[in-house]
Amino acid sequence: MPRPKKKRKVEDPPKMLGFKPFGIRFCDTEHVVMQYEEYESVKLVVYDNLSQGDAAKKMNVSRPTLTRIYNSALKKIGQGFVEGKSIIIKGGNFEFEKDWYKCKTCFKLVDGVKDTAVCGDCPSDDKNELVNLND
Repeated sequence: MPRPKKKRKVEDPPKMLGFKPFGIRFCDTEHVVMQYEEYESVKLVVYDNLSQGDAAKKMNVSRPTLTRIYNSALKKIGQGFVEGKSIIIKGGNFEFEKDWYKCKTCFKLVDGVKDTAVCGDCPSDDKNELVNLND
């Protein structure tokens, strides 16, 4: 019986829910699901320009595991790009380093709030509930 997978550390949630190809309606495309840890691996290695060893340490996984996660992410990005599929970022075996919330109205990301009924950026007469992204 394989041992249970450790949760991968994800520093921040992505600012978006995914991407769609230009010129194709979202409802007309098939979707590729990219997990949060795959997104984080691409962010750390490509965007933050970390070595795979350093990225693995930040995500609390071994370097070979990071390489598998990263290669899976690249394959999904390539599939979306070549086949014109939308990429949706959701799910996976991960945990955020802090509590993150997203406003249901303006979609602003907020970390560690005390009052989950108001986002702070929306008009004060609106009671906009914040959704916990850690659940």
